[in-house]
Amino acid sequence: MTSSPTVLGVSGSLRDTSYTHSALAHVLRAAEDEGADTEMLDLRAADVPMFDPDEDDQGVERYTELVRAADAVVLGTPVYHGSYSGVLKNFHDYCGFDDYEDTPVALVATAGGGSYGSTLEHLRSTVRGVHGHVIPGQVGIRGASSKFAPDPDEPDGRAVTDADIADRLASLGEDVVAAARRFQ
Repeated sequence: MTSSPTVLGVSGSLRDTSYTHSALAHVLRAAEDEGADTEMLDLRAADVPMFDPDEDDQGVERYTELVRAADAVVLGTPVYHGSYSGVLKNFHDYCGFDDYEDTPVALVATAGGGSYGSTLEHLRSTVRGVHGHVIPGQVGIRGASSKFAPDPDEPDGRAVTDADIADRLASLGEDVVAAARRFQ
């Protein structure tokens, strides 16, 4: 029998009231319901300096080790100018083959209004570039501010108000755990 898979959520938003963070919390709760151990790496609270390839030790090993140790990763980002956030890009620059090799990765993008398609494509490309296995399921949320409402009983203090989005986030949590079990 295999052990419980570990799923790491990486929130690439600096906003205090981040819809990305809330969406990831819902994915991780669904992963927990599937028997996974979960953890959230909130880049808003992490001390990640700008990536400098000439510096050997920039003090981020504690964060990249979380990616390396996880059986699966869920990357979440707001949509900025048709791509993913600078804070997630900066963190992602620290991660390499050793961190993502044979790791299933799920993707979440939250948009204030428009499209999230190119954001998810950019993430898929960069994760594949470090040998991560992007799972087919992914969640893009348009008009994110209208899809969440305050609720103290929910993860991150917000409920998903759109039933379709709630189902898709839950399915993503289930799918990433299933993928992690296949790779264990």
